[in-house]
Amino acid sequence: MGVRGVKAGSRLIPIAAVRQLVARGDSSAAIDRLAEAIILSWGWRRRAIAFGAGAASALAQPPFFAFPLLWLSLPILAWLIDGSVGAGRSGRAARLLPAFGAGWWFGFGYFTAGLWWVGAAFLVEADTFGWLLPFAVLALPAGLALFWGLGAAAAQLLWSDDWRRIFALAAGLGAAEWLRGLVLTGFPWNAIGYALTAGEVMMQSASLFGLYALNFLAVALFAAPATLAPAGEDGRRGWALPALALAVVAALAAYGGARLWSAETAFADGLRLKIVQPAIDQAEKWEPENRAPIFRSYLDLSRRGEAPLDGDTVLIWPESAFPFALTEEPGALAAIADLLPEGAALVTGALRPEPLPGEEQEVYNAVFVIDDSGEITGAYDKVHLVPFGEYLPFQAALEAIGLEQLTRLRGGFASGSRRRALSLPQGPDFAPLICYEIIFAGAVLPPGPRPGFLLNVTNDAWFGRTPGPYQHFHQARVRAVEEGLPLVRAANSGISAITDSLGRVLAKSALGTQAVIDSALPLAGPPPIATRLGRILAFTILISFIGLAAWRPFT
Repeated sequence: MGVRGVKAGSRLIPIAAVRQLVARGDSSAAIDRLAEAIILSWGWRRRAIAFGAGAASALAQPPFFAFPLLWLSLPILAWLIDGSVGAGRSGRAARLLPAFGAGWWFGFGYFTAGLWWVGAAFLVEADTFGWLLPFAVLALPAGLALFWGLGAAAAQLLWSDDWRRIFALAAGLGAAEWLRGLVLTGFPWNAIGYALTAGEVMMQSASLFGLYALNFLAVALFAAPATLAPAGEDGRRGWALPALALAVVAALAAYGGARLWSAETAFADGLRLKIVQPAIDQAEKWEPENRAPIFRSYLDLSRRGEAPLDGDTVLIWPESAFPFALTEEPGALAAIADLLPEGAALVTGALRPEPLPGEEQEVYNAVFVIDDSGEITGAYDKVHLVPFGEYLPFQAALEAIGLEQLTRLRGGFASGSRRRALSLPQGPDFAPLICYEIIFAGAVLPPGPRPGFLLNVTNDAWFGRTPGPYQHFHQARVRAVEEGLPLVRAANSGISAITDSLGRVLAKSALGTQAVIDSALPLAGPPPIATRLGRILAFTILISFIGLAAWRPFT
């Protein structure tokens, strides 16, 4: 699709007129020439610009946190939408498809650069799943980019030739990110709003707005420099919105610094946490000859660390710690009873088989609480399963043609019916969250009384030393800030950690190493604004941005 002019409101400015605007010879003409080149790009150049800008945007996510790049990349997306006019076409409807294309290619670059590490999971059993690697690395980003394409097309419906188009883009992409967290069970990984949570100071913005509201704000703040070019016919530039964006980011940083400075971390009395990170190679975990050695390694590591096991200890092991079903191994429960002193408890991830009529059974990915007698006193079944990892969409049909999920469990895991808090023999109740359940903003707490902390057990060994585990840990920290609750995290190969309710890291392990973390349990803070308002604030911002984009001043 080519471009025959630059859109200005409901009309097209001829290319010659745009070139005249940037031929003034003043010192600021460079940004006009850049904007003109992007607006007037077409064909493979246009797609390459969109893909490259999207890929650069992924550097705003962990472990890089290069969020200032978004002040360059998101204006490029705005300029691409400025030039979204199909060859030989006119009218707003005719610009929807080119706008969709710009958003899709931008999103494809963003998700490809940000999620390439997902392919590492398909190399754990390369002989079985290696052939799926190209599909995982490309198909997942291509599918997620559809949301950004729709967001860009929706923005085009409200597009204008001035500052209002920034709010149209923020409303479109913010709504797209919201839908990405809901459709087909949702996958809100690397939401654009995380760019406003880099570091402990900026992370406090999540206590005010929550992730979904931050998505809208991030797009508006980082796309604001698009108003600087092209200059108007009178040579004036839209400096007001970029200046306001800088002021808002500075205000968020000031708020975060003040919040951290004014709050001290308090700890629960008479309770110690001991987190075990065994760093078991995923490729070796399920080999039958490794069952006993792996279990022994958990027992041995649990006796190590800075503090001994005693009656005040809550021992924590990661997701699916055992290469067997714990409830079917009485010897394992007896060994746990021997390990735990009187009054101590173990919280661990484990498989939980549930017999069905006949010889069939369902298997749940669960969290157990086990007391010092080896008795299971509480259990939680994972509610939000990982597509293609723990189950296959259209399971029966895909298994019939030979496909299987990465866990290689026939029929896939069964999903738990609801979120629920679990109790400890001592200390507060907690909200268990298995693996990526913790990335779903506003959906991590069970109904009922507010728990004392979030417990995230996970197994990121599938992804090795890639950005994936860093992204996962950061998103877990942001949940702690949103909810005003401490985070306790046990990961098979890292990153295991304990943070307070402001996301401050009190103890942390390195990725890919054996580790034991001993720490007191931080106390919960008061519910932040984001918790009290929920998604109402995000919806309010969406409606406000749509109103600003659609507003037409009287002339």
